Amino acid sequence: MSHHEAPVRYGTGLMALHWLTLLLVIGAYGSIELRELFERGTSERDFMKWLHFNIGLSILLVTALRLGYRWARPAPPALATTPAWQRFSAGAVHASLYALLLAMPVLGWAVRSAEDHEVALWGLGLPSLLAPDEGLAEQLEEVHELLGKVGYGLIAFHALAALAHHYLQGDDTLRRMLPARR
Repeated sequence: MSHHEAPVRYGTGLMALHWLTLLLVIGAYGSIELRELFERGTSERDFMKWLHFNIGLSILLVTALRLGYRWARPAPPALATTPAWQRFSAGAVHASLYALLLAMPVLGWAVRSAEDHEVALWGLGLPSLLAPDEGLAEQLEEVHELLGKVGYGLIAFHALAALAHHYLQGDDTLRRMLPARR
């Protein structure tokens, strides 16, 4: 593609959902990391956990909306200059990120259900996914924490790849997900 051709961009709706997802992910990771500033059993720590849970379930909703949007309006084709191995790895990372964005909130919901906590999204009651089972809750929480660590790596790889495309390869991969300049 020459520098005079406009890049094939993502639609405004998908861009908005992408950046909203990023903000929610920052909120989910930030709230769970910030809880460590507070002693166990304090209202501040409990608030951070409550916030983490609610943001996590919000991520589930936004991701479901995003997948529906992607189904109705597929992503633009990859740039012609992108090698096949990069298209493949981008697809694998995107699929992994979507799986993470769906699995993490469901696991959190399952943990709270197994711990026999009230399950609610911003005050709206939700059904429990599991019967109370403290042992299962601990196992699910371990998986949730492990996937959270995997998420740090996937998110970093995704962001670094976009920056590498922009600054090292000089292509429009990153610009396709940014609002157009006026």
